[in-house]
Amino acid sequence: MKLLANRYGKARVRVMKILRHGGTHTIKEIDVAALLTGNFAASYTSADNSKVVATDTIKNTINALAKEHLGTEIERFASTVGQHFLKRYAQVESASVEIQAKNWERMQINGEPHAHSFQAGSEAKIWTHVLGKRESATIRSGVRELVILKSTGSGWEGYPKDEYTTLPETNDRVLATSFDATWTWSAAPADYNAANETILAAMLSIFADNYSPSAQASVYEMGKAALEACAEISRVELKMPNKHCLLINLSPFGLENKNEVFVPTDEPHGQIEGTVVRDE
Repeated sequence: MKLLANRYGKARVRVMKILRHGGTHTIKEIDVAALLTGNFAASYTSADNSKVVATDTIKNTINALAKEHLGTEIERFASTVGQHFLKRYAQVESASVEIQAKNWERMQINGEPHAHSFQAGSEAKIWTHVLGKRESATIRSGVRELVILKSTGSGWEGYPKDEYTTLPETNDRVLATSFDATWTWSAAPADYNAANETILAAMLSIFADNYSPSAQASVYEMGKAALEACAEISRVELKMPNKHCLLINLSPFGLENKNEVFVPTDEPHGQIEGTVVRDE
């Protein structure tokens, strides 16, 4: 028997940092997973721990580096963490660092943004993943679990029908999803946060303003919009699991339901995925 592959590290390392700019504060709360690959096989096969960086050390390193380096851009911090382990330990061949950021929104008090008070925002998570090697690094960013909905401007028609088909065609339906998108950086932008906002805004504009003949068509158009909005990304992966809004039959009660009253459900759901890249 042989050990085919291995990696290890520390996950769910939670850090919150207050970024102070005079009297105005910004909250950065992150969840970090750092996994190492390299010359560690002996710890699995021979009980030899002489080259294994303790996972507690990995956690402590993330905390210490956060004090010195964590700022507004999680991509730069993830790169810093990965490079630390590559430079410090010769036995490390690659470092995979994934960070999710919690959304804290500044409170509005008397119509003005408060300098140091916040409220929890959407459950959507902005995230990044950096796979660092000695000769290169791949950086991806994205959003997870962004729940979006349009109450019209979507349809589903012209699909094959057989003896098991019960869904009626429509050119006016609710389209709702818990949206995930991942984009791969081909070059570093001047500001990752600004670039991420531009990419997301471009995709949401397509979702909101364009008629959607299918979730598949929306996935492609949203991916195209992301690539057009930011020259520094080369690939966009999108997932749109449907959160169905099922029209309730009110006819037994003598009532007509003109796309007004629905049962919201996400089980079972349609799973629509697509990847859009630039033409070569």
